[in-house]
Amino acid sequence: DIAAVMAVAMFANLVVAGLSGTLVPLGLVRVGVDPAVASSVFITTITDVVGFFVFLGLAALYLIP
Repeated sequence: DIAAVMAVAMFANLVVAGLSGTLVPLGLVRVGVDPAVASSVFITTITDVVGFFVFLGLAALYLIP
């Protein structure tokens, strides 16, 4: 059960990291901000927060009856 939770959480985090790594710089260019300077902060925050909540949410669903 724990391995399945970890695998699904890692896959979801990978998908979110890929999407945010693509969409955040495009959004920053659209608003006129240099994406090389500002995107790393947003991408790291989005990836960490989503990964944290996906892992804990899945753990709560699978491991708590």
